[in-house]
Amino acid sequence: MTTRISSRMPYRNHLSPPQFPAPWAVDWGEDRYGLWMSFAVNQVRQTFRWMRPGTFLMGATGKKKKQRAWLGQETLHKVTLTQGFWLADTTVTQKMWHTVMLTSPSGFQGDLHPVTRISWQDAQTFLSRLNRCLAGLHARLPTEAEWEYACRAGSTTPFSTGAEISPNLANYNENNNDQSYRKRTTTVKRFPCNAWGLFDMHGNVWEWCQDYWQPDVTAQDAVDPQGPNQGNFRVARGGSWANDAYLVRSACRVHYPPNYCFGSVGIRLAV
Repeated sequence: MTTRISSRMPYRNHLSPPQFPAPWAVDWGEDRYGLWMSFAVNQVRQTFRWMRPGTFLMGATGKKKKQRAWLGQETLHKVTLTQGFWLADTTVTQKMWHTVMLTSPSGFQGDLHPVTRISWQDAQTFLSRLNRCLAGLHARLPTEAEWEYACRAGSTTPFSTGAEISPNLANYNENNNDQSYRKRTTTVKRFPCNAWGLFDMHGNVWEWCQDYWQPDVTAQDAVDPQGPNQGNFRVARGGSWANDAYLVRSACRVHYPPNYCFGSVGIRLAV
């Protein structure tokens, strides 16, 4: 059940956003997942979920599979995010991308499918144009730490669903099983959301993050990590329809050149 919250009503406590609703919001409220707000561009809507400040264990333990060159280390360490943030409940859809950019780059077409074949550089152009459309909106890509915090949604297991995942819960390639392998993207919100109301954090498309790439994070405790100040690659998270379960884990880290674009890479907005 969703409760509409008046801007005059008290809500939550010190873990709540400093401004609610935001000036760009066309609708807002609170449900069992927490606070949410939506914006609209030419009647195409995107909903955000409030990710309150917190501390979590980033990375993973246990034996790793044979290392692949584009995979990063996942050293387990404690991360504290002192500032809450808004994160889109879905990846950017093709309909939203076309509304802002007037282009349709995706290979697997469908208004409610995630936009793909976009580079990190393309994402920056989209963000700049989107922010000009809506006064007060400062949309960006999430940091790598923010992304994993939101993906885990309080979990410490390999997936937010627990120790295992299945094709009924996410779009990925289950051991090249032709019966369950969809071989393409699926519409957003097709699968259950995680405990914080976010869809498709595992699979469907890789999601660009803001950070420059580093082969390993750190074994030391970190507060509001932003990644390196420079580099040749950018981080992507979440795995895709083309990857096996190992690559759609919460802790999995990969990197691509910022001009890389392929049919398994998209974006999710943060504010």
